[in-house]
Amino acid sequence: MRRRGGGEGGWTVANLTSPHLAFDSPVFSSLPFHPLLLLLERAKELALLPPSPWLPRQGPSGVTVHVTGFKKFHGVAENPTEKIVRNLESFMEKRGLPKGLTLGSCTVLETAGQGGLGPLYEVFESAIVDKEYGLNDQGQVILLHFGVNSGTTRFALENQAINEATFRCPDELGWKPQRAPIVSSDGSISNLRKTTLPVNEVNKSLQQMGFDVAPSDDAGRFVCNYVYYQSLRFAEQRGIKSLFVHFPLFTTISEEVQMNFVASLLEVLASQNYAQ
Repeated sequence: MRRRGGGEGGWTVANLTSPHLAFDSPVFSSLPFHPLLLLLERAKELALLPPSPWLPRQGPSGVTVHVTGFKKFHGVAENPTEKIVRNLESFMEKRGLPKGLTLGSCTVLETAGQGGLGPLYEVFESAIVDKEYGLNDQGQVILLHFGVNSGTTRFALENQAINEATFRCPDELGWKPQRAPIVSSDGSISNLRKTTLPVNEVNKSLQQMGFDVAPSDDAGRFVCNYVYYQSLRFAEQRGIKSLFVHFPLFTTISEEVQMNFVASLLEVLASQNYAQ
């Protein structure tokens, strides 16, 4: 995940407390929490948190989007979503972010289910830390996931995910579940979780922009569905939103068109009237 580092000129605990205390001080080694959280809360209270290159690049406040894609996997040597997500920040810098949208983070995940949950939940928690500690004057938070469907000829906006992991091949960490629940406490493998984003409205807007895109009720049973189910569950628990989009290969729709599709999708998401 791409995050801004403190770097020279960044503020530390020492700036707000002791001139002799820093994050790497032994005094913090036994604490069950990171002192940065306390610093952010205190800085928020005192209105002392200054502009910093550590903060995500953003337009005016409104919607913050955290984007993920996947690396290669069996049968797909080059995953288009890896390249899209790696290039998205620089692409949007040149094009210009939509008014009201913050690009919170861009993360490329291993194509793995159970074994890949650690990095996925780092994305989830970063979105919540940003929200709870006021790093952005943000309104809505959206977890936006990209995956490839090598057999499709158009973009697909996924309405839902199912609580079933049935992998047609092992994931990149060797896991191959069959008819296994993604979250056991959610009960049956037929349990569905649905996005609260207005998929049909978003789809219509993108079609009017000239893109070949359609809503979908089937995200598969592989890693894409696995990640989406986890994301929808987390989003419901934390009062944020989640959406999964399937992409074709670059040999089907060019990289240029796919990058423009993502930029247009961000524009549409920024324009939605979200109930707070």
